[in-house]
Amino acid sequence: MALRQCAIYGKGGIGKSTTTQNLVAALAEAGKKVMIVGCDPKSDSTRLILHAKAQNTIMQLASEAGSVEDLELEDVLKMGYAGIKCVESGGPEPGVGCAGRGVITSINFLEEEGAYDEDLDFVFYDVLGDVVCGGFAMPIRENKAQEIYIVVSGEMMAMYAANNIAKGIVKYANSGSVRLAGLICNSRNTARETELIEALADKLGTHMIHFIPRDNEVQRAEIRRMTVIEYNPESKQADEYRTLAQEMNENKNLVIPTPITMDELEDLMMEFGILEEEDESIVGKTAAEESLVSATA
Repeated sequence: MALRQCAIYGKGGIGKSTTTQNLVAALAEAGKKVMIVGCDPKSDSTRLILHAKAQNTIMQLASEAGSVEDLELEDVLKMGYAGIKCVESGGPEPGVGCAGRGVITSINFLEEEGAYDEDLDFVFYDVLGDVVCGGFAMPIRENKAQEIYIVVSGEMMAMYAANNIAKGIVKYANSGSVRLAGLICNSRNTARETELIEALADKLGTHMIHFIPRDNEVQRAEIRRMTVIEYNPESKQADEYRTLAQEMNENKNLVIPTPITMDELEDLMMEFGILEEEDESIVGKTAAEESLVSATA
């Protein structure tokens, strides 16, 4: 089968890295050959696969060696659980330079050094937050990733970020092969969350690939620097990630998304009771101020 290159996007803190690593572990367990390329300066995209605090990054090693040209592939590519290949792009020191440059430099280096070998079934790019910076849009912009998955929840800002990412995909879809492949709901236990994300997916012209329930087993595994697949393979949560892996493996629903306006997004949340109908009298008031108004009414 042809190599499938997938990028995982979503709001910062939504659980992209955890979801990606558990998904990849499930694919590897099923016999797939996979590489993870961490595209976040936090460099936490491979820690559960390698059982490490943080992998040495391409940018860090290049800085120590003098340049990227002075590196060898074995310096930056490590093998983890079930033969998963792990790479972290890294970035500059906080406040210095554009971290997106690290993504561009790293992917170019991996291509030149033959990291994308014939045996690979999947490459996953775990990408920082939103696509506001050109560097982080690189897997989309340069046709590196054809399949974009967005991790989302029933929270307003997670949905807002998902819609923004859909806009980024549209920008490059017409000139390339990049497509939105679906939404992955990483549950936050908000009201009517499954229905809400299915409705958002419908608005964006895509589908919800899988709903991952909230489970403390994920945190227990993370404390031990492991995926749930490895830490507790018999658990219900491990089966959730296996189902996600199977659904992704069989997924052929790749679309140019249809992002919506902020008003449409707010209307959707009102429809599901997440937002109340806007009342001009409460705009800009704190909860304490609202209570005071109610008490004197």
